[in-house]
Amino acid sequence: MLQNAYNIHLIEAGLDEVGRGCLAGPVVAAAVILPKEYQNALLNDSKQLTKDQRTLLRDDIVQHALAWAVAEVSQQDIDRINILNASFLAMHRAVDALRVRPEHLLVDGNRFKPYPFLPHTCIVKGDAKLMPIAAASILAKTHRDDLMERLALDFPHYDWAKNVGYPTPAHREAIRRYGPCEHHRMSFKLL
Repeated sequence: MLQNAYNIHLIEAGLDEVGRGCLAGPVVAAAVILPKEYQNALLNDSKQLTKDQRTLLRDDIVQHALAWAVAEVSQQDIDRINILNASFLAMHRAVDALRVRPEHLLVDGNRFKPYPFLPHTCIVKGDAKLMPIAAASILAKTHRDDLMERLALDFPHYDWAKNVGYPTPAHREAIRRYGPCEHHRMSFKLL
């Protein structure tokens, strides 16, 4: 079972991003502040859950969170500033959008660009350890997956409804066959 908090005495926001390894679409980050007493036995790293489980959890998180926000950085900006900086920018934008000011940031991973005047702790595999980070991973993933499924309606040959922009053999074959589109990250090795 995941821990509720890293520091019980602080207002903590969990941060996570999704889509760093994709060939198309934005990188998406979420920030979530959960009540310290929040419990949900299903809550886990979004990658360990089914789509239906993530959808149920998204609704529960949105209903019970003290504050939450999702932010994107476009593929054009990823190409301009690189994916690492774009990931940090997306997380910063998510924190900017929170309606409750956190006192501490819990960041999934081992690197983060410090947010002004807010301490942070990086936690490797934090989405499998702490509820606020797991909640952020679910909001980011469901948001991005929904976005890529909508884009797939206009670009069905890339199979984004299934691969959500990741470099699957079918996605690469479609790029080879049809070329990239405006949603592809041109700074990435597409083929």
